Amino acid sequence: MEVVTNKTLEKLKYDLVRDGLVSFEDIEKAHELAISQNVNIGQILIKSNLISEEDLLKFLENKLHIPYVDLKDYTLDTKCLSYISLNDAQKYKIIPLFKIENVLTVAMADPLDLFAIDKIVEKTGCDIEPVVSAESLVLKKIEEYYQSDSSVGQINMDDTKAKFDWQEELHNDVLSDEHIQILIRAILKQAILNNVHELFFENVSNGLTVNFRQGSEIINTGQIPSVLVVPFVSKLKTLSALDANVCELPQLGKLIFKVEDILLTASVSAFPTINGERISLKIYKPPKSLKEIGFNDMQIEAVKSEFDNPGIILVCGASFAGKTHIIYSVLSDIANSNKNIMTIESISKYKLDNINQCELNENIGFNLDKAMRFIEFQSPDIIYVEGITTKTALDYFGSLVFKNKVIITEFFADNMADLNNKLSYEDFEMFKPLISCIIFVHNQNRIEVINKVDLKKFIGIK
Repeated sequence: MEVVTNKTLEKLKYDLVRDGLVSFEDIEKAHELAISQNVNIGQILIKSNLISEEDLLKFLENKLHIPYVDLKDYTLDTKCLSYISLNDAQKYKIIPLFKIENVLTVAMADPLDLFAIDKIVEKTGCDIEPVVSAESLVLKKIEEYYQSDSSVGQINMDDTKAKFDWQEELHNDVLSDEHIQILIRAILKQAILNNVHELFFENVSNGLTVNFRQGSEIINTGQIPSVLVVPFVSKLKTLSALDANVCELPQLGKLIFKVEDILLTASVSAFPTINGERISLKIYKPPKSLKEIGFNDMQIEAVKSEFDNPGIILVCGASFAGKTHIIYSVLSDIANSNKNIMTIESISKYKLDNINQCELNENIGFNLDKAMRFIEFQSPDIIYVEGITTKTALDYFGSLVFKNKVIITEFFADNMADLNNKLSYEDFEMFKPLISCIIFVHNQNRIEVINKVDLKKFIGIK
């Protein structure tokens, strides 16, 4: 996993000591905490009340002779958003403010990140003029502006209970980028209105079928004509940060869109077949508190107490029962527990505060095997693993319980009998006794929490 740093503060941290703003001991302690929590040293200094954010920003302005801009009530020139993609804005904590001739002024939390500046120069072809801004406000402005601008990867729509059919957009004969984007927006809108969490596109001889999965049933909702297939797929992949020029290899991306000011995330998987690419979208709703999703006070207390002792917490249920949604809600509720919480995911569905989320990336060889070999160096207390699919992974994550770790993962099972049957396989011989708690999602209205005492009765755990 990439180590989070702030090059500006790393370079100037001892100047804080020389200027009498922070003691040497506090800087050293903050440096250690930043490494252990994988955050930048500035966040630690501010959170620990060792220095105020205002004093830190004034210090940077004076040392660097780079202007400080308070973004709180700042209005950006939205025409400049197209110069920096959402991915780059989030990755480098940078947002464009305005452009005069060939000079693009950008607000940065880390103005000495020359690598980031070089990348933006390369992509925009502009000269870059950085200004210093608070990291929290840069991220807030990124969310405020990019999440509401579909031209940079966000799709906005108004929810309505009226009857809606995305195929009505096909009547528009204008073959344009805007038309394609409206078509994507309409398909996603209908999926949300129909409470569909998975949809996919398949190539057929005369176009691209649009299929919704509802339970175990696959419903063909219509077909995109051949003339629109290439621009449609290209636009969908671009919005999802996939390479539109690659169709021979699997790709995994993420699409963010908005419904009535609620941001939704979809994982987007492109997979080559002999008929052409098959593209699948799985939609995830933002996490809520455990109470909001139906846990009673006793269940909430039971779940939270399981994180005080090593063990495996299994979140079970059928496909699209909401297992991931519940895990994100659990993680959100324990995020302030002063423990090092880490995740290993194919994609992060939502950014969780105070949790070190990690996305696997097969394109650069960062797979589950490599994550397993290196994650212990980060000294995690709690690890969420999206899915444990091999005997090697089962044994490895099971072994971490003996090192006082808590593992939380999801497990597919239609019902308790199905779960019991699957856990009876020999591969689970070591894993099964380490399960300390099961959260079983029977349906949206029934969630069961089974603790260690009751596990013997339900699935025969000793």
